[in-house]
Parts: sequence; C-alpha cells; structure tokens
Amino acid sequence: MSNRLFQGVMHQMRDAIDRIVGVVDTTSTVIACSELSRIGASVSIMSVEAMDAQEAYVKDGYTYMAFGLEGNIEYAVFVEGVDAAAGKYARLLSVSLTSIKQYYDEKYDRNNFVKNVVLDNILPGDIYVKARELHFNNDVERVALLIRILSSNDVSAYDVIQNLFPDKQKDFVFSINESDIVLIKEIRSGIDTKDLEKLARSIVDTLSSEFYTRAVVGIGTAVTGVRDIARSFKEAQLALEVGKVFDTEKSIVSYDNLGIARLIYQLPTTLCETFLKEVFRRGSIDSLDQETLFTIQRFFENNLNVSETSRKLFVHRNTLVYRLEKIKKLTGLDLREFDHAIVFKIALMVKRYLSANPAKL
Repeated sequence: MSNRLFQGVMHQMRDAIDRIVGVVDTTSTVIACSELSRIGASVSIMSVEAMDAQEAYVKDGYTYMAFGLEGNIEYAVFVEGVDAAAGKYARLLSVSLTSIKQYYDEKYDRNNFVKNVVLDNILPGDIYVKARELHFNNDVERVALLIRILSSNDVSAYDVIQNLFPDKQKDFVFSINESDIVLIKEIRSGIDTKDLEKLARSIVDTLSSEFYTRAVVGIGTAVTGVRDIARSFKEAQLALEVGKVFDTEKSIVSYDNLGIARLIYQLPTTLCETFLKEVFRRGSIDSLDQETLFTIQRFFENNLNVSETSRKLFVHRNTLVYRLEKIKKLTGLDLREFDHAIVFKIALMVKRYLSANPAKL
C-alpha cells in the first residue's frame, strides 16, 4: 500500500519538479518513480538503513535522502541531479513522504486502530465505521493478554513478543508504557481458559529462559466484536492488579479464575475494616503468629481434612487439633466447621487486601 501511496506523490511531482524523482526501499529497489519504466529496477547505492536521515547521499548523478517513522529508516527518496536544488528537493520530499506515511498509518493501520480501541482513544460510534474501512473481521473471537515486564536486560521484550506472533492480520501487539505490552490474540471459538494459560505460559517461559526477562501475564475473557476488545483488556488489567495482592507467586493470572478475590478487591476499605472487627470480636487477627497462619493456610489447601493436613505438615494429628482449638479460643471460629472456615478464609483475604491497599477507598 505504501508503494501506491508514494507513487501518487511522485506522479504529482512529475510536473512540479522537472526532474526524475522516486523512492527506493531497503532492498534498493525502486518502488515509486515519476518515470514509470524504472519501477522495480535495482539501484547501486549503499544500504538504505545505513544512510543518515539528516544528510543527503549522492550516487551516479542522483541525490538520495533517507526517511522513515520514529527513526526507523525504511525508504530513501531520490532526485535527479547532484546540485543544491536536488538536495533541497530531496529534503522536501523526505519530510513530505514521512508525514504522509505517518498520516496513512494512523488512519489505516489495523494495529494502531486496535490500540486506540483498547485505550478508549476512539469514540464508540466511530469504532464500527473505522472497522469497516479497514475490513476488520468483527465476527471472530479475540482475547487480550497484558504482559507486564518486571525485570529485563537489554533485549526488547516487545520485539520478542512480536516475533512470537508474526501474523499481523490476526494478532496485534503494542506497548502502552515502558513495562506493559498488550497482545490481542485471535482465538478459536469456545477455547478453554487452560489453553489461554498455556499460551501465556509459553510467553513467560520464552522471555525467562531465552532472554532472562521476568514477566507476569494477565488474561481477559474471550470476546466477539471489536468494541468488546477494550473490556477484555480491562479484565486483563484487573487480573494483574488482583493477582499482585492475592496471588503474588503466580506469573499467570486469568480473570476467569479470580473468584472471590475480584469481589474483595472492589470493596471500599472502610467496609473491609468493619467486616474484620465484626468477625474477630473476641480477638484480633493480628494476634495469630506466623506458624498458626501457615497451619491455617495448609488446612484450607487440604480441604479442611485434619489427617491430610497433619501429614503434609509432618505433625501429629493431635498437634494439629490442638492448634485448631487454639485458633478457636482466640477468634471464636472453629475451622473444622465449613461456615466458620469460609468466614475465616474471606477474612484472611480481606486482611491481605487492606495490607496491600491501605489508601484505597
């Protein structure tokens, strides 16, 4: 599409500039020219990428000027002649073509369109109009994955993820800040959450094992329709935020598996503090030492099974029973009773939430 865009400009310049003008790409092939017979020909010049975007380059009677977006040199404009006028024409054309290319990309680039949808930078009423202009498939299912880089070396995690998902017609990768990278992935209908977690795991493992980059991934829910992509992204964001509080050891957090943690995270802190005071009227949760809290955690992990928990903790069954009686005496809650266990489990999560978000209201 860039070739046609540049050719339109070259055609208009043919009469305004009484010289041969054109554009070459990184393979030194003429992709647009005021002299149509030269399109597709190769020129003997130095590598386009090696050219200085600030300085003109002269070769075989032509003046060249490199250009590209965001410092990424992709093309060079050439003007017949090596005089001062040829240099001025080359500079003017390089600036003009850069601006035209940038405008075109912003207007017609699908990746940029998806990014604007995700970040709410496009009016809802314009989304479907723009989608039709871009021939964007609105009927397939997609999911948002938010990759947050926690630590890295000099390797660009963005480039790595782009290489992992090279199909730019189906998958869209873009950065939203220095640490967060978004992947909008086209998926098959009815895909299981476990399959999405495997996909996320492959990203984390590749970054870690091959590039020594530590990352966590939040996964939104599968959505159909371009407008709902933003919702899936917000879910992925929430998954990471909730995971940072309740699942600090996990590197993959799925919105579908947040459970009650999602609810607690959205509660005002004043309500949470009131809940803790009501549950622990007989004694503060802070009165429980680390060994007791560890015992409680293992008891929950083993589905309130005293025998299995004592075996996993390498303690006698009576020792565990003694600890549970101690907890009952301090808090008034018997963890062997299902209803009491539920209340205590929620209370522990609320306590963790308050510790992680003391200023949140």
